[in-house]
Amino acid sequence: MIKLKTQINDMALSLETGRLAKQSNGAILASLGETVVLVTAVTSGKTREGIDYLPLMVDYQERFYGSGRIPGNYFRREIGRPSEKETLTSRLIDRPLRPRFPKGYAFDTQIIATVLSEDAEVDPDVVAITAASAALCVSDIPFDGPIAGVRVGRVEGGLIANPTRTQLSNSDLNIIVAGTRNTIIMVEGWSAVLSEQEVLDAIFFGQESLTPLLDLQDELVEKSGKPKITVPVPDVDIDFTDKVREIAREKLLAAIQIPFKVERNEGIRRLKTEVMEALAEEYPGREQQISECMNGLEKDLMRTLITKEKRRIDGRTFEEVRPISCSVGELPRTHGSAVFTRGETQVLTVATLGSSEDEQRIESPAGQQYKHFMLHYNFTPYSVGEVRPLRGPARRDIGHGILAERALAGVIPPADDFSYTIRIVADVLESNGSSSMATVCGGSLAMMDAGIPIRDMVAGVAMGLIKENDDIIILSDILGDEDHMGDMDFKVAGTEEGIAALQMDIKISGISRDILGKALMQAKDARRFILSRMKEVIDHPRKDLSQYAPKIITLNINPDKIRDLIGPGGKNIRGIIAETGVKIDVNDSGEVNIFSSSGKAAEDAIKRVKDLTKEPVVGEIYLGTVKKIMDFGAFVEIMPGTDGLVHISQLENRHVKNVKDVVAEGDEVRVKVIGIDQQGRIKLSRRAAMNDE
Repeated sequence: MIKLKTQINDMALSLETGRLAKQSNGAILASLGETVVLVTAVTSGKTREGIDYLPLMVDYQERFYGSGRIPGNYFRREIGRPSEKETLTSRLIDRPLRPRFPKGYAFDTQIIATVLSEDAEVDPDVVAITAASAALCVSDIPFDGPIAGVRVGRVEGGLIANPTRTQLSNSDLNIIVAGTRNTIIMVEGWSAVLSEQEVLDAIFFGQESLTPLLDLQDELVEKSGKPKITVPVPDVDIDFTDKVREIAREKLLAAIQIPFKVERNEGIRRLKTEVMEALAEEYPGREQQISECMNGLEKDLMRTLITKEKRRIDGRTFEEVRPISCSVGELPRTHGSAVFTRGETQVLTVATLGSSEDEQRIESPAGQQYKHFMLHYNFTPYSVGEVRPLRGPARRDIGHGILAERALAGVIPPADDFSYTIRIVADVLESNGSSSMATVCGGSLAMMDAGIPIRDMVAGVAMGLIKENDDIIILSDILGDEDHMGDMDFKVAGTEEGIAALQMDIKISGISRDILGKALMQAKDARRFILSRMKEVIDHPRKDLSQYAPKIITLNINPDKIRDLIGPGGKNIRGIIAETGVKIDVNDSGEVNIFSSSGKAAEDAIKRVKDLTKEPVVGEIYLGTVKKIMDFGAFVEIMPGTDGLVHISQLENRHVKNVKDVVAEGDEVRVKVIGIDQQGRIKLSRRAAMNDE
């Protein structure tokens, strides 16, 4: 058993191997503070027939026992479907690992990260990234590591590596950086609309903070690493490859420059069929190899076109954004809607307003949380001309949705100022690159169409990179093909002033600060251009909310009256909701929010609430009911749940010997409030009410 330690943000981080899960190819027990994560790496040791890709599975799973809690669902166990947090963290681990496996490695491989203990102050996600790399490094699985992950926060202008949750609550930045000593591989996170320079500083501060984590892994491998499995190198038939390229080159060069995606893909497909038929007699059974050769040739041609001829496959300049069109108010009965189209990417976004009852409740080992703003992204099969069953959101859908949600969350009005729950749904209608950034644009438009008072408009753009030796080309608003065959996918969303969210994946071994800085500034220009087109359609939120959105009426009642409004077992408030159809939210301060799309229903509910919570006023006369007779007077209920005492001396304008001579239980009597003492006890007078008639 080997256990090594280092310090990060004044906390001890340890990596241990050789004690737990010893039948896996590699296992690491990682600890930071009181957060403990076990990460295992296992490979099948062989390639399945017909597999020409890396079949890597990454699963991050949380255990409620890790924070001393029992799950709250019916089964009282962790359910099979991963939570949103588990899905997003699985992606965070997968993305920086996947490019580091050697070309040709196609063994079934699985990484499982299990949170065994969760410190209330330490998020396990970045711990799991580093531990996953360490598990692969000490195993016999081929892996070009180590890599590490770190979260960067900024509190009062000072950057912090792996900030605690308390520090993050005061941070205007939350970025996860994963990389090696020489390069950044992945960036993911948000900022409170900070400048490009501030975000750039945070990213490279994150990379510098990786050094002790990488040193720890190197020492771990030196002490307990296993010899790596040899990856079989496939035989390459040079003559065959050259012949395919010779036949296909000129026609493929023409095909990849067809301006429209569907026609371009169809032209390439027909050419592949043509080449296969031409070589069928000389090279029978080589269809798979022909397809692979042509895929490689297509990539080479596209990159050469950009780096040498300075042209993109759709004819745009490197900084040019595709044609944009957008519209709002597309759907008559929704609260807000928009269609945003950029080139051949098109997204329909719909904004819906609800009450606080519509907030999303999230149960996790860290405790219950509530979200009053949600964005759900749906990548439809027809958007890329495919047929596949609908089985709920994929990991990619969840990841893209959260990226867009983070980009827009910073401009949402605070819940204290805007009591609605907000949900945006984005359906991708057509896709050819950067549908997540189109979702950001459409989400801004839909919220403004709904009349939601967002603080600013947000747009997003995806940037690409082609790097061939000293030729470095940064591309604005990349196509799907440029993403697939390029060296970087860098999504940047923000306002005219700064960055709200970003996500970056690098496929090459190195990217300098200058390149990244240039990409950020080029993205800023593209973002401002997109915002200018959006503002031509709508440049500020509508003055009024949609007529179909629920209206909120806010009342303030005495907090002592909350129990009267709710009633025994919730009887009173449930009765109002059932009879009027409104939604009612009551907080501990006595604020009552009534949500209704009907004016009459709202008025009825307001009257019912006021009747249940109104307070007696000294000098007012009320028609009350005698509830209890005592020797010294009668208790009279003047409003639901509120009664006062009519002293025997206040029953008549004459001397009364016996209370029962004047009133009986159940009698209705007119009484006047003549005083309320410091304990809230109400003094009533029947005599004074009679004299005022």
